[in-house]
Amino acid sequence: MENALLVGLSRQSTLERHLDVISNNLANVNTTGFKANQMLFEEYLTSGAHEDNFKAPDRRISYVQDRGTYRDFAQGPLERTGNPLDVAINGSGFLVVQTPDGERYTRDGNLQISSTGQLVTNSGKPVLGTAGPITIQPTDHDVTISADGTITVLEGVSPIDTIRGKLRMASFADPQSLHNEGDNVFSVGPGVNAAQDTKSTIEQGFVEKSNVNSVVEMSRLIEVNRTYANIAGMLSQQADLQKSAIEKLADVPA
Repeated sequence: MENALLVGLSRQSTLERHLDVISNNLANVNTTGFKANQMLFEEYLTSGAHEDNFKAPDRRISYVQDRGTYRDFAQGPLERTGNPLDVAINGSGFLVVQTPDGERYTRDGNLQISSTGQLVTNSGKPVLGTAGPITIQPTDHDVTISADGTITVLEGVSPIDTIRGKLRMASFADPQSLHNEGDNVFSVGPGVNAAQDTKSTIEQGFVEKSNVNSVVEMSRLIEVNRTYANIAGMLSQQADLQKSAIEKLADVPA
């Protein structure tokens, strides 16, 4: 009976973690460029019965182990905004941004111009081009961002396009090696290098929405809550059964 309690407890522990992951996904269903997290489970077997009268398959106790999470980097739907500074990436690339801790990577293309004229993300991080930060002059207008990320403007009354920079896009052989730092940016671990992305394209006037499927996540949320409640009921029954067995054994005459 103790084994049944421990197996149920192991499952409840993983369900709590699963609930946290689902809640985080739902909280970011409207976050631009957000990538959903998914859970990884595995079976953990331990030998519990050693008496010879137990058959081999019955000697193993199967627990549930929370192995970790992985991030779903599937592209989210593109939404037209009409804002010339908004960009969405078609492909697996990432925009490169500058932070106090070094370069970071994001899919959030909701860009704007800072008070100093720099092209920045919605949270104020400078967006890097192939030659460094990109600056828009006060007299610039009619900003155009081509499919390869080249940014051109009309300066003053001049009818000739002026290039202000080219968005730098990075790609990774294994996107799962990226670490989520919050604020919709990712960092890389030691030994992981960002390669120049030459396959992804830019869509001006669009943003990439979160790839979280709210209907699926809500269904999972209900399923997890029901499973947790069912296991709680089973554990309560097992505890009552154990208590009853102890009470009856105590009543047996010596």
